[in-house]
Amino acid sequence: MSYCNAIEYMSEEKKVFHKNYHDKFYGFPIHDDNELFCRLVLEINQAGLSWDTILKKELSFRKAYHNFDIKKVANYTEADRARLLDDAGIIRNKLKVNAAIENAKTIIALQKEFGSFEKWLELHHPKTKEEWVKLFKKTFKFTGGEIVNEFLMSIGYLKGAHTETCKIHSKVLKTKPMWLKIK
Repeated sequence: MSYCNAIEYMSEEKKVFHKNYHDKFYGFPIHDDNELFCRLVLEINQAGLSWDTILKKELSFRKAYHNFDIKKVANYTEADRARLLDDAGIIRNKLKVNAAIENAKTIIALQKEFGSFEKWLELHHPKTKEEWVKLFKKTFKFTGGEIVNEFLMSIGYLKGAHTETCKIHSKVLKTKPMWLKIK
């Protein structure tokens, strides 16, 4: 069942979180590296949990990770790692916390080489899901098939975020750069 259809069957309480994300963020291109990093960290933290859990904790994640400022996160110390692992507002998983910090460092290296994380993504587009997964596993920490798939769908690089009958589908298409629509 698609995310679009699944929302119809959710309780009213869950719909509040999911509908806002579905209608305003899911599948729409992101042009800010810090927000791309945010989405990657959230997708990594969702592994093994429900997306509902992540959406409820998003503001806590933003606070804990300095609004996903890549440079700040890349410079986190052991004290910062301990602070994150002690923060009940986020997912306190050592592997996921370490992945966020290491992935921030990786993104800084990509920014130096390619100008931005977004440009690095553009350079590799189009790829199949399998090709993307292989690239992400080689480049980033804690990025398996589902994490990479959801990350790339959520930012419009892979199809499937919305069904063609979903009213948001056409809105997403209007926001995509031409190069992303064609490939």
